[in-house]
Amino acid sequence: MHNWKRNIILFLGSQTISLFGSSLVQYAIMWYITLTTQSGIMMTISIICGFVPAFFLSPFAGVWADRYNRKLLIIFSDSMIAFSTLILAILFLNGYNAMWLLFVISAIRAVGTGIQTPAVGAILPQIVPEQNLTKVNGINGSIQALIMLLSPIASAGLLSMTTIEVIFFIDVFTAIIGVITLLVFLKIPLHAKAREKQSTSYFNDFKEGLIYIKNHKFLKQFFTFFAMFFILAAPASFLTPLQVTRTFGANEWYLSAIEIAFSIGMMIGGIIMASWGGFSNKTHTMTLSAFGFGICTFLLGVVPLFWMYLVFMGIIGVVMPMFNTPATVLLQEKVEEDYLGRVFGVLTMISTSMMPLGMLVFGPIADIIAIEWLLIGTGILIFVLGFFLLGSKVLIEAGKSSNEQVKE
Repeated sequence: MHNWKRNIILFLGSQTISLFGSSLVQYAIMWYITLTTQSGIMMTISIICGFVPAFFLSPFAGVWADRYNRKLLIIFSDSMIAFSTLILAILFLNGYNAMWLLFVISAIRAVGTGIQTPAVGAILPQIVPEQNLTKVNGINGSIQALIMLLSPIASAGLLSMTTIEVIFFIDVFTAIIGVITLLVFLKIPLHAKAREKQSTSYFNDFKEGLIYIKNHKFLKQFFTFFAMFFILAAPASFLTPLQVTRTFGANEWYLSAIEIAFSIGMMIGGIIMASWGGFSNKTHTMTLSAFGFGICTFLLGVVPLFWMYLVFMGIIGVVMPMFNTPATVLLQEKVEEDYLGRVFGVLTMISTSMMPLGMLVFGPIADIIAIEWLLIGTGILIFVLGFFLLGSKVLIEAGKSSNEQVKE
């Protein structure tokens, strides 16, 4: 790993360029559907197409990330997304702009994301020394937050000046840059399992991954906490735009402001994690984040002024990397390399399914009782959930740094 700094700059650089192009298209499709149809049902179909394929593919993608060359998997998924976007651009230019085409492309892009996410999570420990994983994941979180901040603004600006086809071609171009960078300039040796001849089936490999998680005390408790956290975070993640519209008024600036406040908070949180690194015990950092998220969710349900609402939305953004970064690093450190892809595949399944499942409960309730009460209730429960982390001997032990464990 003597060239790890060069390698991580190339890797994160290529992913940033590619992700920015993808994000431009994602927002362009969303706004095109909204402006063209002004239909909630159409938006719902689009959202379903955007997350369901990633959920169902994640178990297989996790197995692939353990069996095969992870760099080539990332290149394949980027290329597949770019090629489908190129076909869509050509069809639109020739007058074929049926709405179902956008749904199909959203589903294909979700498949690409489903393949890519476990591979990226599993490949970082191959590039980065263990003691630098927190810093690198923090930097990566800041980059993604910056893209979340800039891409909707850039996408809206481009849509007002040019056609959606131009944005499609920008995505193709950025993907080509990302793929060439990985293919030509980044050398990553194969991990051990990928060098072996595969003697078991996909199903057996996936089953082995589930057995590994079941027999791993840390992973069982970690995933249980993660699932509960994501379900309870659903109202703060999905219902706040509706709450703002009902409480403060149907103003586009208000909706943009909460997205910007959250994204800026995420950037700041990523920078804090990259420079500070969190407490020596990673579980304590995650607990601080859970307490902060719970308190701010509660306060979103009671604040009377919009500027105060933005402050607490920004703080939620700050504490999110304090949860995501140590959680990711813990998996990268504690899971055997041969199982990393499958473990990140299960994590992707949880992260793509728990919030929508939460919305199946909280969404209909939001039409019966005020969203403020949902935020107050889930905020209190998330705060209490933080004590689950503190009270778990397994998670506290897993969170200790290598030095602390050696001393004991």
